[in-house]
Amino acid sequence: MKYSLLKAAAVSALALSAVSAHAEGKLNIYNWGNYTNPEMIEKFEAQYGVEVTLDGYDSNETMLAKVKEGNTGYDVVVPGDYMIAIMVGEGLLAEINASEMDNFKNMDPNWVDVYWDPGRKYSVPYQWGTTSFTVDSAVYSGDINTLGLIFDTPEELKGRINMLNDMNDVINAGLRYLGYPRCNSNPDQMKELMALLAKAKGDWRTMDYAVIEKLTSKDVDLSQSWNGAAMRARADRPSLQYAYPKEGFTGWMDNVAVLADAPNVENAKLFVNFMMDPENAAMTSNFARYANGIKGSEAFMDPEMLSAPEIVMPADAPVPDFVKPCDQDVVDLYNKVWTRLKQ
Repeated sequence: MKYSLLKAAAVSALALSAVSAHAEGKLNIYNWGNYTNPEMIEKFEAQYGVEVTLDGYDSNETMLAKVKEGNTGYDVVVPGDYMIAIMVGEGLLAEINASEMDNFKNMDPNWVDVYWDPGRKYSVPYQWGTTSFTVDSAVYSGDINTLGLIFDTPEELKGRINMLNDMNDVINAGLRYLGYPRCNSNPDQMKELMALLAKAKGDWRTMDYAVIEKLTSKDVDLSQSWNGAAMRARADRPSLQYAYPKEGFTGWMDNVAVLADAPNVENAKLFVNFMMDPENAAMTSNFARYANGIKGSEAFMDPEMLSAPEIVMPADAPVPDFVKPCDQDVVDLYNKVWTRLKQ
């Protein structure tokens, strides 16, 4: 998905600090599609007198490939946790020292010393959540909290499943179902995984990132999904339920970062600081339906966000599994498995 927000900003900007009264020019954002609140962008434009363009991507890997081409013209990107670590290692992100920004005081301390960016030199939280699946309880009335619905599919759901078109999410789900570790290079275990995926694929209908559209159109009755997308889909299809499988599921955080070759670095830093304001973080959460990692944002969030089953995990749910970047030999092996699966 690709779209643009091009607006002429006409009001004076509010101060970021005592010495910064007005910004001018442009800001080019490259974010996941259908993940940015247009009203939040309008607020930023009006507050700082900056014209924003917004383009979308559908995966971390798509974004990385584009950025590595160079000269993209983008200033801000929103990589997932493991992708931040990869991009820092490859020198693709600017060191912005978020801890020195005015609004850093609002960041939840739990999200400061994270494995992908200790101390937050390169990024700040955007949204965080989980990746599991959602299923129509009117179609399947059994226990949904197991990956068996995907890999040993009951009759009611055969041919009615959408999987994310995402190598890591699909492979990691299969490894969890088999009880094997992530970043797996064990040849016997990976052969077993390949057999599992190949067999299960026969019961899947599609592999697509358009989770909300697939579910709300009733094209499928189960979809691998991010929790916020599941909540948005449930608004149109109330019988949908989000699963917390006993075998485990992925936890993740998307982060606002500035590219090393950003043409509008100062405006990008304004946006980073802007996103650590509780009201602005809440605007994104109310749109995308995820938690955000900014203290005080709850006061500005829609009431249903504070109790939604997709957002508030049950007490007996497994701890989300934040998967670190795998070594290159594992990535190469995963690519071979993924290529065979997609044939």
